[in-house]
Amino acid sequence: MSLLTHVLACLFGMGSWVAINGMWVELPLVVQEIPEHWYLPSYLTVLIQMANIGPLFITLMHRFRPGTLDERPVVYFIVVLGVIATFLLSFFWKNTVTIAGSLHSVPLLVLSFLLSVVDCTSSVTFLPFMMRLHPQYLTTYFAGEGLSGLVPAMVALIQGVGVVHCENVTLLANTTAVNSTTAVSGDLQAVSEPAKFSAQIFFLFLSSMMVVCLIAFILLNCHPAVSRERKSNIYYVTDLAQEKRDQGLSLHSQSPEQKPMISSQEMARWEPRSSFGRGTYSNFEVVFIFFVLAWVNALTNAVLPSVQSFSCLPYGNQAYHLAATLAAVANPMACFIAMFVPQRSLILMGVLTLCGTGFGAYIMAMAALSPCPLLVDSTSGSVIIVFAWILFVLTLSYVKVIIGVILRDEGHSALVWCGAVVQLGSMVGAVSMFPVVSLYGLFKSGDACNTKCPI
Repeated sequence: MSLLTHVLACLFGMGSWVAINGMWVELPLVVQEIPEHWYLPSYLTVLIQMANIGPLFITLMHRFRPGTLDERPVVYFIVVLGVIATFLLSFFWKNTVTIAGSLHSVPLLVLSFLLSVVDCTSSVTFLPFMMRLHPQYLTTYFAGEGLSGLVPAMVALIQGVGVVHCENVTLLANTTAVNSTTAVSGDLQAVSEPAKFSAQIFFLFLSSMMVVCLIAFILLNCHPAVSRERKSNIYYVTDLAQEKRDQGLSLHSQSPEQKPMISSQEMARWEPRSSFGRGTYSNFEVVFIFFVLAWVNALTNAVLPSVQSFSCLPYGNQAYHLAATLAAVANPMACFIAMFVPQRSLILMGVLTLCGTGFGAYIMAMAALSPCPLLVDSTSGSVIIVFAWILFVLTLSYVKVIIGVILRDEGHSALVWCGAVVQLGSMVGAVSMFPVVSLYGLFKSGDACNTKCPI
C-alpha cells in the first residue's frame, strides 16, 4: 500500500465538506457584521437543502443513463467552483444589497449556496471516484472527510471565534420617577473576546484547503505511484452480470480483506440474493443498511448539531467548547480505528447504531431541559455531556465507515446511492429540526455565566 495514496485520499476527503463546515464555525464572527445577524443559520439551512439539486441530478443520471456520466469532470468542476467561491467570499462577505428597502447580504448568501452545491454534490461524486482505488483507501477518505470538520474548527479555535469570558457588568436602569439613571448591582455577563485574525483570513484559508483538495485529486488521477494502486482504468458499472463477473475474476487477486464471504467452490452454485449491487445482501438487508445510513446522517449532520449549544452551554462555556472540539476529533478517530479493525457485520452495525442513538437521546433530553438540565451545577454534569457527545460521534462515525465498506464492495452504483441517501437523511433531519428550533423556539438557550435554576 502506498503512503502517498493514503495522504492524497485523506486530503481529497478533506475538501468534501470543509467549506460549509468552515462557514458554520465562523458564524459567531460573521453574524456580528451582517444585517441578518443570528437569522443567518436559518438561511444557511434552507440554502443547503436547496443545494441538493446537485446530488439529485447526479443520482438521476446514474439511474436513467447508467454508465454515461464520468464523475471526474464533475469533481474537477465542483472543486474549482469551491476554490473560486471561497476566494470571492473572503472579499465580499460583508457587502450588502438593498432589497425592498432593507439591507441583505446577497453576495454572502449566493456564495454560500454555491459552496453548498459543491459540498452536497461531493457526496455522490467523491465516493464513486474512490472505486478506482483499492478498498483500504476508502477508509482513509472517510478519515479525511472527518477532518473536513475538525480542521476548520481548530483554526477557528486558534482564531478565538466564540470564545467568551464572564465579567461583572453594571446594568443601568431608567428611573422614571426622577428621570435619571441609577446603577443596579453588578451581574455576570458573557463578553466575546476579539478574534486574533479576521474572517477574511479565515475564508482565504478555506480557499487554500479547496486548492489542496484540487491538487490531491489531480495527483490521484495522474501520479504514477497512484496508478499502480488503481484497481481499474474504468468504473464498475451497474449491470449485475458485469458485477458478478468482476467478483469472479477478483476471487484470487484480492487480499484477504477484500475477498467475498463465499469460497470459489460455492461461487458456481451461488445465486444473487437481490438485484442490488452484486446481490450479496437480501432486499430486507439492503433496506436496513440504507435506513441506518439515512438515520445516522440525519442525527450527526442535522438533528443533534442544531441543539448542541442548548445541550452544552448550561454547563458552561468550557464544556461547550470541549464537546464541540472533542466530538470533531472523534470522527476521524473512528475512521482511524476502522483502518485496523474493518467490519462488515450488520449485527454490529445495528448494535452501534442503537448505542449512538442512546447517547443522542441523552443529548437531546439535556437540550430540551435547557437552561436547567440534569446536574447543571456540578462537574459531573459537564463531564457526562462532553463524553456523551464524544461517544455519540465516535459510534455513529464508525457505523458510517462500516456502511461505506459494505457498499463499496457492492460496486460503483452502490456508492452513488450511498451519497444520495446521506444527503436525503441530512435533508430530512434539517427540515425536521428547522421549525422546532427556529420557528417555534421549543429549545431555550442557557447562559454560560448565569444559570438560574430552582434548587
